[in-house]
Amino acid sequence: MSESHPIAAPARRPRELPTYAVPLTVLLLVLLPLLLMPLAAIFVFAFEGGPAAFMEALSADDAQFALRFSLLIAFAAAAINAVLGMFTAYVLSKYRFPGQRPLSIAVNLPVAIPTVVVGASLLLLWGPIGLLGRWLAPLGLQPMFTPVGVLMAHLFVTFPYMLGTVKPLLDELEITYEEAAYTIGANRWQTFRYILLPALRGGLFSGALLTFAHSLGEFGATVLVSGNLRLRTQTAPLYIFAQFEAGNIAQANAVAAVLALLSFLIFFLLLRYTGGEVRR
Repeated sequence: MSESHPIAAPARRPRELPTYAVPLTVLLLVLLPLLLMPLAAIFVFAFEGGPAAFMEALSADDAQFALRFSLLIAFAAAAINAVLGMFTAYVLSKYRFPGQRPLSIAVNLPVAIPTVVVGASLLLLWGPIGLLGRWLAPLGLQPMFTPVGVLMAHLFVTFPYMLGTVKPLLDELEITYEEAAYTIGANRWQTFRYILLPALRGGLFSGALLTFAHSLGEFGATVLVSGNLRLRTQTAPLYIFAQFEAGNIAQANAVAAVLALLSFLIFFLLLRYTGGEVRR
């Protein structure tokens, strides 16, 4: 019998790293100190004293007022801009008129203007020495340093978000649907209600969420037009700033953690609903 020889096992090739390993590692190294770790630090400091200390910081009258006031202003800004933004988008999309392009640029300017400049411009118009405010002051009408002034600033800053989500939908909508509605006797309001509005539902929802989120964290314009008056015009971001200045880190971080959680919730809703519609 011939002598049998064992078959040599093939040499194992070294395991190669996935192609995404290096770029993903670099991305995480960049995002950790710039984004992920700062977000984590908010919750670390907010709960440093335990849940009891966290709830105690949130139960302060100033903190409660600031959170309620911010939520109220954000809801009001989202509701009002839903109507104004939708109407502006409709006019810019469905009509052709002289000066349309400059007007389209003007209504989107708040995105490019620093919010501090927005606050200063509102003061110079509506403030006690402003162009219009000087005539209103003798009548006892002064919107600045009141909740009305805060709402005006938030409406100005957040206006383009609703416009930006609704107008592209109107531009892409087939005109044949509207023409068909007109041919069967529908007027403009009926056409808008039964044809356009259902098609804009997703854009209105995402625009309202973006408006609400941006209003909730607005600081630059608010600090000028509100006066940062305790228990009167102090929003949650202004409260956080005031508490940090006073050295009350626990109180500031407790409210900051609540705003962060609300932001995460809004982001989840955007991904869950608007993202699903985009995929379909």
